[in-house]
Amino acid sequence: MNPLDDGIEQLKLLPHGPEFRFLDKITRLTPGQAGAGEYLVRGDEPFLRGHFPGNPILPGVLLLEAAAQLAGVVAQSDPAIPALPGLKLTALRGVKILGAARPGDVVRLESRVLARLGNLIQSEARGFVGDRLVLIAELTLSGETTRA
Repeated sequence: MNPLDDGIEQLKLLPHGPEFRFLDKITRLTPGQAGAGEYLVRGDEPFLRGHFPGNPILPGVLLLEAAAQLAGVVAQSDPAIPALPGLKLTALRGVKILGAARPGDVVRLESRVLARLGNLIQSEARGFVGDRLVLIAELTLSGETTRA
């Protein structure tokens, strides 16, 4: 395990601004292979007011976005492979949202790179609230190809 100082530098690998970042810290990183991170559902996020009034939960698509962001950090951190410009989530497979995260919950995410082919990266991700599995997904990320 690498010392990460909360992974602040690794979060800079994401193209997202802080307003659309669903990772607060990286807790474990094996560059280019696997990692873990956390997101605290604070309760003051604007989207929670409408999802759902009186019973707020983190939308499943944002749980999935958090997993994709972690997968991007893992993929872009490989020192042997140049970072891919414009890395984006481009495909989902086997997604199961098995639970919810509520204000005050810490979502713990894990991601592992399964394969790389050119500008495509296959990853798997899991999300947990406490010991409860709340997300399983296979993600495809793709970056822009560089032209000579």
